[in-house]
Amino acid sequence: GWTPLLVLGYLFYLLLGAMVFQLLEKQAETHSRDQFHLEKLKFLQNYTCLDRQALEQFIQVLMEAWEKGVNPEWNSTNPSNWDFSNSFFFAGAVVTTIGYGNRSPSTVAGQVFCVFYALFGVPLNLAFLNQLGKGLNAHLITLERWVQKPGHDQVFQRLAVAVFLTAGTLLFLVFPPLVFSYVEGWSYGEGFYFTFITLSTIGFGDYVVGANPNKHYIPLYRSLTAIWIVFGLAWLALVFNVGADLMEKFLQLKWHKPDLSLSEGSPAKLEDEPEQFRSPLSFPIRKQR
Repeated sequence: GWTPLLVLGYLFYLLLGAMVFQLLEKQAETHSRDQFHLEKLKFLQNYTCLDRQALEQFIQVLMEAWEKGVNPEWNSTNPSNWDFSNSFFFAGAVVTTIGYGNRSPSTVAGQVFCVFYALFGVPLNLAFLNQLGKGLNAHLITLERWVQKPGHDQVFQRLAVAVFLTAGTLLFLVFPPLVFSYVEGWSYGEGFYFTFITLSTIGFGDYVVGANPNKHYIPLYRSLTAIWIVFGLAWLALVFNVGADLMEKFLQLKWHKPDLSLSEGSPAKLEDEPEQFRSPLSFPIRKQR
């Protein structure tokens, strides 16, 4: 019965996001576009030997090189986009469906292999993340049983849950941006933005580790980042799952609230409610069979 409410809320959230992004980004895009055209005119005025058509052709060459993963700032001394470390990072981006978009196969053979690699790799990744999630869930179940012991009041229970969530937040969301800020030269806000966009598998590709041609990275930097991403995906997926369950419970309880008010004084009505709605913890935990 609460499904229509969820659909309306979902559509409203999308419309709200569209309005806010348009308000925040459209004017900045217009400014950048005007600035780019102004710089082109200045360039043509300073180099009169070039005409507009030649400049447009050169810009097209740059765009094609960028789409193929070649940074125009690079030179022959920069490492290959497809050395083992970068290829390992790309393989992780494929199976985790992050898809940054800054690098992709350019050969037909590479594109065909990528399709079949993802065809089997994505289910394998989901199975692996599911297993990691079960491990985290087992710890949550242990924590739930511990905090439900006699003598542990509600404040203590919430404190234990907060400690568990805080530890994961520090490990996967707070400390990594410090590392990325130091290695990549980003601000902490940019590092945090990259961290969340990556672990949530949104993967815009505007920020990618190991992509600055003016920096020299250790060979294992991107490989270690890929491993961190895998474990971070499992933790953030668990957090999202908890959030989704809490939202469903809120919608269900809000939808059934009038029915409960009509049946006030009828204890049998409360007995029919599912057990999961009366959990003493502030978050739902799925029991393993």
